[in-house]
Order: sequence, then C-alpha cells, then structure tokens
Amino acid sequence: MLMKEYRICMPLTLEEYRIGQLYMISKHSCEQSDGGDGVQVVKNEPDVHPQYGRGQLTEKRIYLNSKLPSWAKALVPRFFYVTEKAWNFYPYTITEYSVSFLPRFNIRIETRFENNNGSNDNVFGDSPTPAGSVTFLDILSDPIPDKHYKETEDLSRWQSRKTGRGPLEKGWREQQVPIMCSYKRVQCSFEVYGFQTKTEEFIHKNIRDILLVGHRQAVAWLDEWHGLSMEEVREYERTMQDKTNCKVKSNQNAGPPAGARPALSRSISVTDELSLMKMGLTTPTMSMPCDSSVPQSPMRLNSTPE
Repeated sequence: MLMKEYRICMPLTLEEYRIGQLYMISKHSCEQSDGGDGVQVVKNEPDVHPQYGRGQLTEKRIYLNSKLPSWAKALVPRFFYVTEKAWNFYPYTITEYSVSFLPRFNIRIETRFENNNGSNDNVFGDSPTPAGSVTFLDILSDPIPDKHYKETEDLSRWQSRKTGRGPLEKGWREQQVPIMCSYKRVQCSFEVYGFQTKTEEFIHKNIRDILLVGHRQAVAWLDEWHGLSMEEVREYERTMQDKTNCKVKSNQNAGPPAGARPALSRSISVTDELSLMKMGLTTPTMSMPCDSSVPQSPMRLNSTPE
C-alpha cells in the first residue's frame, strides 16, 4: 500500500473554503463531463455518522475510460466507472472509491482543513506522517497538465475584486493572511502482480493533478462564490448536478462518431480472481476458486479532488 499526505494551502479562511469547496466541485464536475466521460451524482443527502455527527453523504459515478493509459484500458470493460462515496463532516471528510469489476484495489482519502499554512505535523491525531511521505502542493507554481491551464485561473495574474486578494507571489505561503491548509492523507493499493507499482504511481499522479487544478479553481473563482450562504451554494449545487447528469446521460446515449471503428461487443469480466488468472495476472495468494466462491454480483472496492 502506498500512502502519502498532501498539503495544499489557499489564501482563504476555513469558513470561506467551506462554501468555495462546494461551488468548485459542482462547477468543475460539470466542466469535466464531456466526450463520454463525466461525473454523475447518484446521491447527495444529509447523513449522521456515529463518530463525527451530522454531515453530508454524496455518492457519484465517475466515468473516465478515455482518460486511462493504454495499459490500463486493456484491463477494463468499455463502459467503466468508479464509484465515489464522500462523507463531509467539515472540517473533516472521508472519501472512498470502489470499482465494480476489479478486486484487490482500494483508495481511501481522509481530509482535514485548518487555519494555518500546513505547519501541523499530526493533523489527524494518531501519529505524525513521516516527512518523506509529506508533499506540499503549491497552487501558484507547481505544474499542471497543459490541457487544464487557463489564463483566468493563473494565480500569478489573478486578483479578487471582492476581497482585493492576489496576485500570489513567490513565498506567498509564508506571508499570506488569511491562509488555510487542506491536509489529505491518501492511501491506495493495487495488489496484482506486475501492475501494483505502475498503478499506484498512476493513481497518485492523477490525484496530485486533480488536487492542484481543483484548489487553483476554488481560489480563481472566489468572486463567483464569495458571499454565498450555505443555502445558496446548496441550491447552486443541485442545479449543477442536474445539468451534469444530463450531460453524462446524453454522452452515453449518443452513438459512436461517424467512421469510428466499431467497439468489441464482448466485454471482459474481471469480477473474480479466476478471470484475472485467465488474463495472465497472478498474485502471490491467488488460487483457483471453487464454484461457490465466485461472487454472483460485481465486487466493490472500498477505499478523496475534494
């Protein structure tokens, strides 16, 4: 299992980011839902956790087949999605991911938000994260994929009309007021021989990119959401979810483009270890299952860019 802790600072207060986070996730999800990929919201409702109290439970289906590298596409069926379940007990959240067809894979992300510049080395209260596993992500200077770059979201050029904040300059994390930090402890594993290291590195690279892009947008869009009440941002969230779901369904219902090569009609089943063995994948503990051990429904994996 590969575990890392990411720390992302922002020129916001803890209460401001509570609104900005909801706005950013809703708008970002809608923007990214295109070309057959996208985020479909299945559930978004109040929830009570026995330890953390009242919060919000959100369940989403994330379609991203076209974004996978070629080696990963060989392992997945044509219609592929990840299920995301997030429990928001702000300023603490838990996010778990499951894949219906792929065993021995899990991702879990714990997030805690604090009004500081990332200086808390034991933010989760159990044990300090080893220094070698901590990565500071700088929303100003860390590179993002070229396809995600927008001049309006470049924080070296950004300035908020409502608050007067910005643009950010080198060393801003040591001087900025207000400032807050999003601490994210990410644990992921993919225990399939020959694919574990490559897959875990791929997951963390994508998580890093998602975190950078999302947090840059939360700041760059400050003037769009600053001053909204919780009721107003929840209404915006519902509106954007309806719009996003319509885009995803429309993309899925549309046929392949004219002249496109027809897709294979047979899908690969990898709901159990026997299927993986047929594909030539083995793990140290893999054995031939008896009939009664083969699940009758797809297996789900339990494992956070909020």
